[in-house]
Parts: sequence; C-alpha cells; structure tokens
Amino acid sequence: MGKQTFGKIMPRALSQAMQLMGEQIMLAQKRRHLSMQDIAERATVTRLTISKVEHGDPTVSMGIYARVLYALNLEKDITLLAADDALGRQLQDAELLKR
Repeated sequence: MGKQTFGKIMPRALSQAMQLMGEQIMLAQKRRHLSMQDIAERATVTRLTISKVEHGDPTVSMGIYARVLYALNLEKDITLLAADDALGRQLQDAELLKR
C-alpha cells in the first residue's frame, strides 16, 4: 500500500510519482554540485525538510517544493504542472459537440 497521509492511504501511483519527483530534485542538486545544506539555505528551510523533499514526502507543502525548485533554478518547471490536460480537453470537446 501507499504511504499514510492525513489518516488516508495515498494511491500507490501517486506515492511513486512523489518519490520520483524527489529523486529528480536530488539529482538536480547533485548535478549542480550543491550540498543539501546549500539548497536548504537557498530555500530557507532545514536540511531535514530537504531530505523529506528528496524522499517525496507528501506532508511537505507545495510551497516548500516550489522554494526548492527555485533554489535549483528550476522554478519554471512549476508551470508544467497540469499543463497538458488531455482528459479535460476531451471532456470539453465532447460537451461542445453536444451543442
């Protein structure tokens, strides 16, 4: 099963996606030859919080993830979230065809 969060089970696919995102953030940090402390200072958080981000901890706020991405000069990646809404477009097109 997925991780416990707020008393509910996180879907496995979502838990895996969070872990992958954390790994990608960790790799970005390593590619830049920055320490965990460097990123923590730039993002104005603790090293423990950076560790949680790197492990894809779902209890870390979206704002913290944004600050960490900013510290890595990856803040533009945030605009990619939900950018390709294929399902929403299909639903919208189906509704438009009904009219």
